[in-house]
Amino acid sequence: MNTYLVAAGTLAFLVGLVHSVLGEVLLFRRLRQGGLIPTAGAPLLEERHVRILWATWHVVTVLGWCLAAVLVWLSLHDSQRVDFLFVKHAIVAATLTSSALVLVGTKARHPGWLGLLCVAALVGLDAAAQPICAREASLGASSTPGTTTRRSPPPT
Repeated sequence: MNTYLVAAGTLAFLVGLVHSVLGEVLLFRRLRQGGLIPTAGAPLLEERHVRILWATWHVVTVLGWCLAAVLVWLSLHDSQRVDFLFVKHAIVAATLTSSALVLVGTKARHPGWLGLLCVAALVGLDAAAQPICAREASLGASSTPGTTTRRSPPPT
């Protein structure tokens, strides 16, 4: 089991949980008129805008939980495979960019940027620890995805 990836997956799940719970408590509770889906937003927002904001808010959580599941799954498999390196790099790029958006968009007042940055760092540390031969294969040294090329010993 890969500690970095388990920690990143756990953190991604917790960030999503806190995101949804605090969103409901601090934001959407005030916009509800008795139903599950909030509809009150006047005079600034129409009902349809409030509904899509609520749905989008929770879509972010669901995607975060799926990302957490992928990270935990990777931790349970041979995460040193070359094809997994691409997945790790994509996760680092997505969480790092998301962290920057939250940091800049909220002037660092929303703690979500820190959670996302930590997920990116943990996955990045794992990807950086990948053996060099696997990285070489990902750069085209191998013709078959997921394998490494065996080099012949130099002639004697």
